[in-house]
Amino acid sequence: MLTWLQRDTLDFPALEKAMREPNGLLAGGGDLSADRLIAAYRHGCFPWYQQGQPILWWSPDPRTVLFPDELHVSRSLGKLLRRGRYRVTFDQDFAAVIQACAEPRAYTDGTWITGSMQAAYIELHARGFAHSVEVWDGDALVGGLYGLAMGQLFFGESMFSRADNASKVGFATLVEYLKESGFVLIDCQMPTEHLLSLGARSIARQTFADYLHKHLDESNYTDWSPRRV
Repeated sequence: MLTWLQRDTLDFPALEKAMREPNGLLAGGGDLSADRLIAAYRHGCFPWYQQGQPILWWSPDPRTVLFPDELHVSRSLGKLLRRGRYRVTFDQDFAAVIQACAEPRAYTDGTWITGSMQAAYIELHARGFAHSVEVWDGDALVGGLYGLAMGQLFFGESMFSRADNASKVGFATLVEYLKESGFVLIDCQMPTEHLLSLGARSIARQTFADYLHKHLDESNYTDWSPRRV
């Protein structure tokens, strides 16, 4: 039976109570306050729902992650990175990135990044938890991604691309920077061909929870001030 969250508490059910079908559905309800979202990521779950649905919280088993040392850069992607065709920045236009991620995709009519979801993550960005990667072709924003950084973990949320391999360039640049900064794991949530091609793989939910327990409060050396890479 699905657990419904109460607005007067930030507690979530134990991860092992998540449903097997649909895989990982843990709870419903609550709100998208910054404090609840932070509590959710720390607990090991994330919000994902369509317009018109209640807020749904998920913790799939297995969990798709990428270890920075396992980033796979194909020959063509490596060539593109060396050419420097695109300019990559951090935290220069978070609102534009999340809005672009919310735009309709060819494979679906709707979006899970609703207006209220965008507002919630913009608040997390203002509080220093959520960060964006922007990929530019000249002055045009052609790709990017956003997610949360806590301790030595980065929780990826969504990415978009308006030009060939733009999101891969942004992601590869971010992974290398996180590696240099002492991050140990990037949460990718669910598997996609795009992420698997970059080296993402699945681990057991309990293993993911162990990483949370060990590394959420570890320090890192990341400076998220606006920059050009």
